[in-house]
Amino acid sequence: MKRLKQAIEEAIDSTGIKSALSQEAAVVLWGSVVGETVSSVTKAERVESGVLIVKVETAVWRQELHMQKEEIINKVNKKIGTRAIREIRFI
Repeated sequence: MKRLKQAIEEAIDSTGIKSALSQEAAVVLWGSVVGETVSSVTKAERVESGVLIVKVETAVWRQELHMQKEEIINKVNKKIGTRAIREIRFI
């Protein structure tokens, strides 16, 4: 079984999709990173070239999250285990 896992990891590395998979993991893990309160007023929509696009319900929340952006980026990257996300755009 270990050989199969290793073969899959090597295939992912050689095709260059590892970065894309890491970036998409940020969308999936958004709620667990920011918590229930923030995830109830936001939705991580997609990643474009390392920029996580997050839809926010109100301007007040958008401003609050913008002030916490660096901390959130660090938490997201720590959760996915790589520095795949370099920026967050709150829309």
